[in-house]
Amino acid sequence: MKNRFEGKVVVVTGAAQGIGRGVALGIAAEGGRVLLVDRAEFVTDVAAEAQGGEAVGFVADLETYEGARAMLAHAEATFGGIDILINGVGGAIRMRPYAEFEPEQIDAEIRRPLMPTLYACHAALPYLLKRGGGTIVNVSSNATRGIRRVPYSAAKGGVNALTIALAMEYAPHNIRVVASAPGGTSAPPRRVPRNALGDSAQEKVWMNEAVQQVTDSTFFKRYGTLDEQVAPILFLASDDASYITGAVLPVAGGDNG
Repeated sequence: MKNRFEGKVVVVTGAAQGIGRGVALGIAAEGGRVLLVDRAEFVTDVAAEAQGGEAVGFVADLETYEGARAMLAHAEATFGGIDILINGVGGAIRMRPYAEFEPEQIDAEIRRPLMPTLYACHAALPYLLKRGGGTIVNVSSNATRGIRRVPYSAAKGGVNALTIALAMEYAPHNIRVVASAPGGTSAPPRRVPRNALGDSAQEKVWMNEAVQQVTDSTFFKRYGTLDEQVAPILFLASDDASYITGAVLPVAGGDNG
């Protein structure tokens, strides 16, 4: 195992479950000092599972700017600064034809996948500038081309644009900004459901249609594994990718979104 993150301070959002959890534990295993951030309180339990480096859990609502600001302040207070930010917050809440979305549902689908990344990038920049450089990895999605989640697709398109524009603007300050764009990923059942209200029978039908489209669009005709999503993110965050910036890496079995 490489120790690619030895001596690095890394903030990972959405770290309580799924891809974010795997990334945070992977960074700790490679010697990183990690702040695991999520609004789910069991993120502290996940931090306790980490082996190798130092890991601390922090509870924050990253759909608010105050949450992002508190997260970065805590990272500096705990570890003395930040070298790498990995933005993992932001999944689709509902799957349905676009005409079936209510206006407030459209707003929610844009807010969750886009605003935590926008806020966290902005809040992190002063700390990275103080450090003399660093890396931001945004977890986007190949769902910029997909059915039953148009608002989510638009939000992830925004993450891609943010990644490219921010990389161009801050390259003179030695800050890299990159993104991973996962496709469908097999994962254990979520401890916190994506849709707190639950899915109706019709919504389950629409969800299955989206799953079928995602599967059929890959060359491998299968979902990826968590490990297959975590490894590229760790690469992008590490110095192994030191000459890569402004790039969005599709990790979706050939479906580039």
